[in-house]
Amino acid sequence: MDKLFIVMPAYNEAENIRQVVSDWHPMAENAGPDSRLVIVDDGSKDDTYKMLSSLEKEYPQLTALTKQNSGHGSTCLYAYRYAITNGADYVFQTDSDGQTLAELFPPFWEIRKDHDMVIGSREVREDGLFRLIVTRNLRLIIRLFFGVFVRDANSPYRLMKTIVLKEALEVIPDDFYLSNVLVSIFFAKKEKNVKSVTLKTRPRQGGVNSIFAPQIIKIGIKAVRDLFAFRKALK
Repeated sequence: MDKLFIVMPAYNEAENIRQVVSDWHPMAENAGPDSRLVIVDDGSKDDTYKMLSSLEKEYPQLTALTKQNSGHGSTCLYAYRYAITNGADYVFQTDSDGQTLAELFPPFWEIRKDHDMVIGSREVREDGLFRLIVTRNLRLIIRLFFGVFVRDANSPYRLMKTIVLKEALEVIPDDFYLSNVLVSIFFAKKEKNVKSVTLKTRPRQGGVNSIFAPQIIKIGIKAVRDLFAFRKALK
């Protein structure tokens, strides 16, 4: 039986985390007794990790981890490496803000063997016009830098074969904030078998976004520099 690790970064998600665990834990259960829901607290300032630790007693396939704050991308990489080290055959990443829907996951799981990655493409964003503009600009930059088309490179809804994800992690810097963008580029550039599925999301279910427009602009400038370096690494 294939071993699935559903991984999520979490930062100040105390308002959402109980419902998120309730929604997603059945997906790990349905995948088999060795599968796990792994939520990595990224040094939250609220009670996110305390709540997760308590929920472990209620949800047997939940694993709660915590670490120093390092940002979303670095936390995803931490979670990916944890999943690989612990024998995952497939890794599914999503976010812990309640925007993504667990009910959409089963069709992804059903076609896992046919693709190296099945990724959700957010045709309609529920988190603001500015982020939609960023996604479109990122799509253009990736096309110019790498000569590949990726519809939603930073999508937080992706099921990946561990054997291919492990290849990608070998060339991705540990501190790259938009690490999922690099994973998407790697899969596209290396002509891996990727299936894009239109993804429905909903507005954030509680709490507030931890990243705002000025920070996104600053991150974007750094990301462009890092993409140049990543292009060299891929060669």
